[in-house]
Amino acid sequence: MALTPQNSEAFMREVDEAVRQDQLLTFWQRYGRWLIALLILGLAAFGGWLYWQHYSKTQSEVVSEQMDNVLTTAVGGGTPDAKDVDALAKASQPGYRASALLVQAGLAARKGDSKAAIAGYKAIAADTSLAQPYRDLALIRQTAIEFETLKPQQVVDRLKPLAVEGAPWFGSAGEMVAIAYMKMGKPDLAGPMFAAMAKDANVPQSIRSRARQMAGLLGIDAVETPAEPVQG
Repeated sequence: MALTPQNSEAFMREVDEAVRQDQLLTFWQRYGRWLIALLILGLAAFGGWLYWQHYSKTQSEVVSEQMDNVLTTAVGGGTPDAKDVDALAKASQPGYRASALLVQAGLAARKGDSKAAIAGYKAIAADTSLAQPYRDLALIRQTAIEFETLKPQQVVDRLKPLAVEGAPWFGSAGEMVAIAYMKMGKPDLAGPMFAAMAKDANVPQSIRSRARQMAGLLGIDAVETPAEPVQG
């Protein structure tokens, strides 16, 4: 019996479906185990990533709390636990490590161990893995300890790049550079720098007061001019 066009089309669909099922079965028999293994590995990797994220967050919170305790104690004039400071100085987070290293050097300076303090600050300043502000602060503190033993030109060479108006450490670096200029017999360079520090609102008040006095002794007006009132 001849097939009608409709029957022929239905027959072909059944054949195609049978072929696809056979191909799918063959594919599954050949690669099914590998697909299951890949799926399990993928889920395991995803689970491991989630665990690592949770672990990292937990560890960061622990380190953050330790750092907070250390800084609070050090700023308050106390002595942080040496083990905590040593552990933080080896932390994987550069910011916490830099802060702990600064605390270590600061504690050495407080104890009068200038050699250890200078070595600590020098190492921080030379560590390119740390952010520049930490390195700059270490260089300033190192120079402050060594100031009396350094030649004035050495102080200028070290700190002049930081003794710039608007820079984060302008006050601390600028004061030492200006004093070095005074020792070099260059009041024409020292005076304007003292005046600039005295007028910079971002410089600590204690440094601004000293700078204003020094500028006045050098005959430079460092008194801030009050802003003109806005006319209504």
